[in-house]
Amino acid sequence: MKPLKKLYLLFLAMVLCGSLSAQEFNCMISVSSQKIGGSDTRTFETMQAALYEFMNNRKWSNFNFTYEERIEASLLLTINDRLGSDEYKATLNVVLRRPVFNTAYNTNLLNHIDKEFQFRYSEYQPLDFSDGTHSSNLTSVFAYYAYMMLGLYFDSFSAYGGSVYFEKAQTVVNSAQSAPESGWKAYESTHNRFWFVENIQNSANSALRDFLYKYNRMGLDIMYDKVDQGRSAITESLNLLQQTYNAKPDLFLLQLVLDSKRDEIVNIYSDQKVPPIDKTNVFNLLKEIDPGNGSKYQAILESK
Repeated sequence: MKPLKKLYLLFLAMVLCGSLSAQEFNCMISVSSQKIGGSDTRTFETMQAALYEFMNNRKWSNFNFTYEERIEASLLLTINDRLGSDEYKATLNVVLRRPVFNTAYNTNLLNHIDKEFQFRYSEYQPLDFSDGTHSSNLTSVFAYYAYMMLGLYFDSFSAYGGSVYFEKAQTVVNSAQSAPESGWKAYESTHNRFWFVENIQNSANSALRDFLYKYNRMGLDIMYDKVDQGRSAITESLNLLQQTYNAKPDLFLLQLVLDSKRDEIVNIYSDQKVPPIDKTNVFNLLKEIDPGNGSKYQAILESK
């Protein structure tokens, strides 16, 4: 049985049973301290090792994955400033990938840079986290993204399958409302952790969660055997993005979805076998809902 077919059957079994347990993530963790200089990098090396352990060896759900079937993700923590002996200001780039059925190809579900990340860490400090408690901004942020990634991943395989993990991410946000660090509160920004999980749980934005399922499961997963049928489903899913844009053009979650899928969509519709009318329709739709990146979509029309 092909590995990705086995993965999909495993996912169906997990949805039906939901009682198995093991680690979920195969997370690449990188900590870069080049921006702050200095010759002593040991603290950041131990930080990287501790975060790797935190993300990959902690149990985040009730589902079981074999070593080969774990969820692929990469988190790049870039230290931008040292505010004190153990306090840092950083950015965190979170990339989540999902296998496409019957292929060796992985599609991005998330590619986001969190720019509001300040935390404390001392060398060999244990990374503790407990749901409902905010004791460390470092572990709360990483736990938040662990739950958000699980939610997005499960949503892409089953309609609204990630709801329980978005609720867990919401609990992390709620627990951090008294935290001195930014990124958790509604009034601080419209593009932070608070609004990411709010947007995805808000029923008014359900079209975006429908998009996640239809684009990935009914579109990409079908294209290996039925290219036209899969691409047709993807075209229909893009209408869900337009629906969201017409209601809330500045919605944070819409921008996150576009950032993760933009290049892939261009590649799909740049195929010479795509009918010209489909190319034109998709180009016009994408240029409307993502005007700041209109030039990137021009490649769809230029392909012959």
